[in-house]
Amino acid sequence: MKRDLEFLYEVGALRLVPRQWHRFHMDNVADLADHHFRVAWLALMIAAREDAKVDSAKLLKMAIVHDIAESRTGDVDYLARQYVTRNEAQGLTDMLAETSLQAEFKQLAREYEARACLEAKIVKDADNLDVDMELQEQASQGHQLPHDWRANRELVGKTKLYTDTARAMQQAIFESNPHDWHLKSPSNRVNGGDWQDMKAVA
Repeated sequence: MKRDLEFLYEVGALRLVPRQWHRFHMDNVADLADHHFRVAWLALMIAAREDAKVDSAKLLKMAIVHDIAESRTGDVDYLARQYVTRNEAQGLTDMLAETSLQAEFKQLAREYEARACLEAKIVKDADNLDVDMELQEQASQGHQLPHDWRANRELVGKTKLYTDTARAMQQAIFESNPHDWHLKSPSNRVNGGDWQDMKAVA
């Protein structure tokens, strides 16, 4: 029980580990906990659109374990990766050591890294698409870097994405507005709420 609780506290601390976007002059970026959460939902969306049998439990478990070793190694961006060597396998081993989840999640992490099963490919696609969604959010705040990186992200789409759904979704993300979920909601006060009378008067 002691090691299980220690692990859970460490997982909780993922919200305190920033992703490296900060050093490119971008504020309000996702932390590692945010990243894991949206990757899980992205993976579910991709799986739902793929014409294949997907083990949803396995998919979600891979999604929540895929980057937790960065609790120990930190996040590394596309520039730092050319200089930094990280031992994520050892980090994950030490995190899970003597916990109730040790055997299962070490095996899931190995499968994820091998990219041999469909679930692993979908989670990796979700991992990549979360980057594209973050960039759209940053662009909506006026940052130039997402525009400058577009060619790089299109290259990822052509060479690194595994599923047809992920490739189609990336193109849709490029054209999306991160604010549509509230601006176009039929339930906001303008479209369906207490401002309807004001619109009629206008």
